Amino acid sequence: MPDTQKTWFITGASTGLGEALASVLLDKGERVVGTFRKSEQVEEFTKRKSGHSLGVLVDVTDEAQIQGAVAHAIVAFGYLDVVVNNAGYGSLGSIEEITEEETIRQFSVNMMGPLRVVRAVLPHLRERKAGHILNITSVGGFIGMAHAGIYNGSKFALEGLGESLAAQLAPLGIHVTNVEPGPFRTKWAGESATYTEVKIADYDATVGAGLTASLGRDGNQAGDPVKAAEALYQLVRLPQPPVHLLLGGFAYKLVREKLQNLLKEIDDFAYLGEPTDF
Repeated sequence: MPDTQKTWFITGASTGLGEALASVLLDKGERVVGTFRKSEQVEEFTKRKSGHSLGVLVDVTDEAQIQGAVAHAIVAFGYLDVVVNNAGYGSLGSIEEITEEETIRQFSVNMMGPLRVVRAVLPHLRERKAGHILNITSVGGFIGMAHAGIYNGSKFALEGLGESLAAQLAPLGIHVTNVEPGPFRTKWAGESATYTEVKIADYDATVGAGLTASLGRDGNQAGDPVKAAEALYQLVRLPQPPVHLLLGGFAYKLVREKLQNLLKEIDDFAYLGEPTDF
């Protein structure tokens, strides 16, 4: 067994980036615990590479399932090195028209799900004084888009959670990285997403156009999930990993533009905000 071998816990390993990451890691000789929502997927993954792959049944909205899966993984492999909060989906549509029920579900999966996982693994990581938590957020955790307000809200929240965790855990030797992919060739913009039809005509030119563009990119995204997985494999081997890692040229372009515009906006209106101190 190589000294550099790591044990990973990946939520949402059945599709997209989670599936690609699990495959790349197993090919490299890593040990992988993958969470799935169907029993047959659990069994198939466990059989995939004896002694290296372990499937566990988890719905990230179920705290008890998460706690049980983490405990099972630690018993099976002895320890966890990397925890990847990957499970999530996009709820797309106008803020006014997406129902409260769907909004709560979006936050329960995209923000509370990672929080539940973090709370389950932290006692183990703190005891070891080691580990790396990867939160798969999104470029949508940096930039608000007209057609993705509820999704953006959930990912902005996860960004804040991750930054705070990084500050809390750094003295304990535990790293935290928010990973922000742009559009990748997964099912995110297709069958994995939830689309709320725009019925309010006032939003046709903003939300409606955004939904059309998102659907149009499905299957044609520039991002390669396998290359993203390779980047994450390298990331966790850095002695001083970053708190943020963008993935894909689209994400770098949009975030750089936003930061430049944000700095200009801050400076342009400092005359209003700065003099408000005592």
